[in-house]
Amino acid sequence: MDALTREAPRDADLRGPDVVRPTSRARRAVMVLLCLLVIAGIVCAVWFWPGRRGDAGRSRAENGPVPVVVSTAATRDVPIYLDGLGTVQAFNTVTIKPMVDGPLTAVKFKEGRAVKAGDVLATIDARAYQAALDQAVAKKQQDEAQLANARIDLVRYQRLIAQSSTSAQLADTQKATVAQDEAQVAQDKAQIDNARTQLSYTTIVAPIDGLTGIRQVDAGNIVHAADTTGLVVITQMHPISVVFTLPQQALPDVARAMREGTPEVLAYSQGANPTPAGMLDRGTLAVLDNQVDPTTGTIKLKATFANPDNKLWPGGFVGVRLLVDVAKGATVVPPAAVQRGPRGTYAYVITGTDGVSRRQVTVGHEDETESVITEGIRPGDRVVIDGAARLTDGSHVTIAQPGGPVQAGTPGLIPASAPGAAKQAAGRPGG
Repeated sequence: MDALTREAPRDADLRGPDVVRPTSRARRAVMVLLCLLVIAGIVCAVWFWPGRRGDAGRSRAENGPVPVVVSTAATRDVPIYLDGLGTVQAFNTVTIKPMVDGPLTAVKFKEGRAVKAGDVLATIDARAYQAALDQAVAKKQQDEAQLANARIDLVRYQRLIAQSSTSAQLADTQKATVAQDEAQVAQDKAQIDNARTQLSYTTIVAPIDGLTGIRQVDAGNIVHAADTTGLVVITQMHPISVVFTLPQQALPDVARAMREGTPEVLAYSQGANPTPAGMLDRGTLAVLDNQVDPTTGTIKLKATFANPDNKLWPGGFVGVRLLVDVAKGATVVPPAAVQRGPRGTYAYVITGTDGVSRRQVTVGHEDETESVITEGIRPGDRVVIDGAARLTDGSHVTIAQPGGPVQAGTPGLIPASAPGAAKQAAGRPGG
């Protein structure tokens, strides 16, 4: 028993190291894995650190010249336009309604055709109104006969008074009778004028020059002066009006332009680029509203257009450009040359033969075709209009031809005159 008891601990001692050794190995493996993860995290942080990326970008840029497209800053007089959205309105709109009751005997206009002022549009049965006129004329003739007889009697009474053959009372009474008959004749004249006017209403004529719309009532129907629906609507197309709005911040410029003369207004198809091909008509500013809309913070204006080709149609939407000023001798560059960053607007200017310099610029005005630079660029400077995203101050460049790719896998270059150049420039990353 003692021998067996003494052997047991030795067997446990032999088994103990075999049980503990795998546990220590696993712990060491976990520690090694954690260390590797920490090292990998540090490497990733260093690699993706913003300064590291900038250094890498500069290194890649310094490895070779960057292909860019350039344009030369020019000097010219630049018209300053304010852009808005307008609605075309007829210069005059008239709803033709009957002035008297009766059957509509004829409709003499064609829908959608031009009419002149005074053209007959429709006729109403005039027999009842002609009879009323004849009755008024006959009544006047009757009262005129009575008036003539009363005047003769008055003369007789006046002779008798002179001979003291009658009383003055009878003469005065006869004088009053003459006055009553004269008033009756005057009333008859008014009745005749009214009857003649009612008769004239049976012939419906166009009050203005314009274009007829869709006919609302057919011949044979009985029309009434109290009807809410008219026969047709006439719209005056020449001239025509466009009502548009601008932000209230533009009020000083608009007011100044109106004081100096009659500002020019250009109308374009809705959504079309403001080019001569997209222009519908050229007109003038007619009205500046007398108050600002407090709900929208805008001012309302009305322009007048000759509209010789009927390109402006009532109710349609059009783009409007209002000329408020002209920048004389301004320095202009394509909008794509102007970059935007946290420190404001800037541009890359070619220096020497293959270098670029980043310059802060001040933009006085910008539209789809050109930007007016008031500070930072002089006429004759060559500015980068494509490829600026890869540039830094002092980069080396090569001049590429417009329309070709800047580099493999990038879109083609946008010419300086492209309408979307300004928008693309605004979306490029700033420096």
